[in-house]
Amino acid sequence: MMVGIRGFGSWVLALFLAFMFLQATLHPLPNPPEGMVQLHDAAGVNIIFATLAERTGLDWIEPQGRYSIAGLELAAVFLLIVPRLRRWGALLSSFIMAGAVSLHLVPGLLGRELPRSLKAGEGATDGGALFALAIAMLTASLLLYLMHPRTRLAAR
Repeated sequence: MMVGIRGFGSWVLALFLAFMFLQATLHPLPNPPEGMVQLHDAAGVNIIFATLAERTGLDWIEPQGRYSIAGLELAAVFLLIVPRLRRWGALLSSFIMAGAVSLHLVPGLLGRELPRSLKAGEGATDGGALFALAIAMLTASLLLYLMHPRTRLAAR
């Protein structure tokens, strides 16, 4: 009974994480928001990475860093979907999301609230929604790592 609940919970968390990573990298749903899809945005348009590049002065963050992180996120999606590799996917997801949370918490980098647009004069922010999502995904990743049933190698 416990293995069944753990298995079901493992699938729920893995699918949540995979869906959120796919939304951030490929956005399979129609009408993606401008500046929020890593592999669809033109150079300098992605809000997160353009903000990081501007505030750090490291121009390589946008777009090279964005493409690198997108690649890691897609690798995590693959690992999360394959049950035998799910713990590795949860571990990779944990590292990615720990980095995201850290960037939000370091003063002068992202901050808790991001602008909704990079256009000058628009002062609207996301109200901390991306920061809260990063915390939720980090929590889900750590829970998945702890709860996914470990696979045992066959005795030799």
